[in-house]
This record gives sequence, structure tokens and C-alpha cells, in this order.
Amino acid sequence: MSDVKLIGIALRSESRAEMEERQQIMITTAAGLAGDFRGSHDKRQVTVLSLAAWQAACDELGQSIPWTVRRANLLVAGVGDLQNSVGTVLCIGDVKLQITGETDPCPRMDEQVQGLSQALEPNWRGGVCCAVLRGGAVQVGDAVELSLSD
Repeated sequence: MSDVKLIGIALRSESRAEMEERQQIMITTAAGLAGDFRGSHDKRQVTVLSLAAWQAACDELGQSIPWTVRRANLLVAGVGDLQNSVGTVLCIGDVKLQITGETDPCPRMDEQVQGLSQALEPNWRGGVCCAVLRGGAVQVGDAVELSLSD
């Protein structure tokens, strides 16, 4: 059994809406996470956050902050940081997500917690953007594999 696993799923139905956590969800090549407003953006269909990177940002701020404040779609444990991982493929069940770039911290982060955007800058702590190569259903607890090609 893999130590790398999906530990959180969240989406928002529109810009600036509250994040809604889910235990399972369908991911498609056309729409990213079902019901998420950003899923149709080609290179940013799904955003993925590393638990270790999120914890490092929280530690820097000296606070325990819910991961959904970052506004990412998927939270994964066991991957460390995802710095310079463009081209890597994350496999979650039948789903394949190709990392297309860093999810840049934005001023919205500081609206939530002062100093958060700066704490997310080092080592791609803010996570990565992904394009959906193959869709399917995922659920919290699913194993995650990283590979260098699809």
C-alpha cells in the first residue's frame, strides 16, 4: 500500500465562494472536478496541494490553518514538495493529472490569513496546477502515484 494518498477534496461553485469539502468526486477532461467553477481552464483544471508543504507554510506563520483556506482542489499526503514537477503525472485511481505549473499565491491568501501568500512562495508550497489527462471517480483515501510520463 502506498504512503502517498489523497486526503482531501474541495471545490467551489463560483469565484470567491466558500470551499465545499467532499469525500468523493468525479473528475473529467472537460470540466475538472464536477461542480468546480475553474475546471474548464485547460492548464488549471485541478489544483493540488501537498500536506507537507501546507504544514511548512502554517509552521512559518505559527498557526494551524485549515487546508481549504488555500482554495486548492486536492490535498495529498506523502509527496513532500512539488517544486519543479512540471510534466509529472499524478495518478489517483483511474484519474491521471499532468502537472502544468505552480499555483501562484495570490492576494486572496492574505485576506484569509495575513502573511499567508509570502509563506506559500518558497518551494511551490502553494501547490500545483494540473490538466486532466484521464478522468474518473476519486475518493479520500485513494492511493496517489507520481510518474514522469503519462
